[in-house]
Amino acid sequence: MSRRMLLIAFLTFSHLAFSQSPTPFQAPAGLSYTPNLEYSNVGGKLEMDILRPQNLSGLAPAVLFIHGGGFRAGNRQSYLALAAKLAQRGYVTATASYRLAPRNQFPSGLEDAKAAVRYLRANAAKYGIDPEHIAAWGGSAGGHLVLMLGLTGDVAEFEGTGPNREFSSKVQCVVNYYGPTDFTQSYSKSVDAAQVLPLWMGGHLDQNRKIHQKASPINWVTPNAAPTISIHGTKDTYVAYEHSVAITERLLNAGVDAEMETISGAGHGFKGADAERAETVAFAFLDKQFKTVIPQTRLLLSDHGVRGEILSMDWPSGKVYWTKKNGRGHDVQSLANGHVLFTIAPEKRVVELDDKQQEVWSYGEGLEHPLSAQRLANGNTLIGDAKLGKVIEVTPAKKVVWKYEAENLSNMRMRNSRRTAQNTTLIAEEAIAKILEVDASGKVIWQWQAPNGAQRRAYQAIRLANGNTLVSISDPGEVVEVAPNGSVVRSIAGTKMDLQFGWASGIAQMPNGNLLIVDYTGRRVVEVDPKGKLVNEMRSGERTFASIDVVK
Repeated sequence: MSRRMLLIAFLTFSHLAFSQSPTPFQAPAGLSYTPNLEYSNVGGKLEMDILRPQNLSGLAPAVLFIHGGGFRAGNRQSYLALAAKLAQRGYVTATASYRLAPRNQFPSGLEDAKAAVRYLRANAAKYGIDPEHIAAWGGSAGGHLVLMLGLTGDVAEFEGTGPNREFSSKVQCVVNYYGPTDFTQSYSKSVDAAQVLPLWMGGHLDQNRKIHQKASPINWVTPNAAPTISIHGTKDTYVAYEHSVAITERLLNAGVDAEMETISGAGHGFKGADAERAETVAFAFLDKQFKTVIPQTRLLLSDHGVRGEILSMDWPSGKVYWTKKNGRGHDVQSLANGHVLFTIAPEKRVVELDDKQQEVWSYGEGLEHPLSAQRLANGNTLIGDAKLGKVIEVTPAKKVVWKYEAENLSNMRMRNSRRTAQNTTLIAEEAIAKILEVDASGKVIWQWQAPNGAQRRAYQAIRLANGNTLVSISDPGEVVEVAPNGSVVRSIAGTKMDLQFGWASGIAQMPNGNLLIVDYTGRRVVEVDPKGKLVNEMRSGERTFASIDVVK
């Protein structure tokens, strides 16, 4: 075999989607991780890993992940990161290994997948699983196997000889990422089917057509099939897009709840925005099928990155409701009447939008670089200008009724400013990680500077109801709670190895007492409990969030 053919044979159905080498996995805070559980010993030791919420109350739906790899490669660890995301939404998740070609051929992998489902059902009480709500999720070769799980729940010949035979291998719904559905149609539109499939089928299509037909999910569709969503890119050169179209049409014609999500231009193995879209759609499908209600909190975020916009988003689902250009501004605030206040630094303005995202008020007189804005209880607006080193309070009629300015705050040395319930103003002197508290007369009545402040940066300070002050800083990224005497009574992240930020910028308190923190340079938003333990996390991709607020 030529070097080129060897390379093609190695690049299996899911070579773009999944790493072929296991890497150490650290479960996110809030999840229990149980690896290397033996679920079957047919043909050798077969194992799975299980992730579940630590605070799980009652029974939760479970999702079994089956990896890809052209039936001859891949590993279950490739799905752990995605399984963890789903577990953070309240599911119990598992990733399972299975026997691979060429040593093992169809239906060995399907028998193993069924044994894995039976193991979860047999151990449901131990792992907090609702045995009536088990789903299967797989990509490429794994997509084929989960489709077969959803289609052959009553087919005894595929059960194999594995353990827990007294339990059902049925699944209640299926998430299929670009799995092949008709092997008799695979060879003509795949760059590697001719090298890969004969290893799994025991021969080429011309030699073994009956097995190709028997292994094809499309030939097992009945009205009893599990609800299924297929997600596929139109530019897939390994498994043609038509495979998912065909199985979805066949399922719908049989009266089965089936959905198809087309990702235009995507290839085999989703990346970036395509991967995020596929995950969001799949999560929503599972939530709908299992009627899982994930409590959501509506957020506002300012994207200081390349997109340059503010956005309204649900947390933790990440569903975006609307966006509005902010010229890469920094600040955003939710107002009680559904309006939004935000800064547009390039336009040197602070703008208020109504609940239809239409501009209803703005202020820009004499501003150079408005970086922060806050609507006060009296209806006035507090504006911090980082270039001028000035904080002003203006009325709805745009009259300045209060101001504080200092040379040490000018030339972009300051960041966010916020009014407290005591009518004082907290100002972050970013350049030296220092917080100033100024009273109504303009007198500095309290200040605090982070250790090694000359090497660190401060973004925001907010006064808590207990009189302490939360401060977000960088290098290392950290949020600290500072008492009036200057002592740090709580530290989140910093030098702790279990949670680290690049640069903690925007912070906001949630109704449940948890804290939302923007990791500016880490490009993520995290939710932590009062003790600093990670609850939820969202990677923001190309977005670089600066400020965050909870919608009132």
